[in-house]
Amino acid sequence: MANARNSDDEGGGNFVIGLLAGALLGAGFAMLFAPKPGRDLRRDLGEQADRFAADASSKYRKTSEGAAEWARKASAAAEEVAKSGKELYNNVRDAVAKGADEAQRYRQEATSDDSTQPGGPTQSHAS
Repeated sequence: MANARNSDDEGGGNFVIGLLAGALLGAGFAMLFAPKPGRDLRRDLGEQADRFAADASSKYRKTSEGAAEWARKASAAAEEVAKSGKELYNNVRDAVAKGADEAQRYRQEATSDDSTQPGGPTQSHAS
């Protein structure tokens, strides 16, 4: 289970790395093909990088919050299932114990009735 969790963490990290690499490549191509002077281009690229960083941070935060909420809901559902399962187990256990007690009582009554009846196990049949 720890391996699956690490795999998920690496997948998120790989996504961010890919996102940053794409942004850097895009910025590089923009510098190559932009008709602006260097100073204006650097200012624009800095502003775009700031917006990109803020947007990525915001999306990461929202995704993390959503995952945390999902985990809380899943945990609550699992607790509810466990509680219901325990209640069902207790009910079945009680029903089986009650049935066993009834069967024992019935057997005792049946054997005591047989011994008190004429021709029961304690008397012999002489024909």
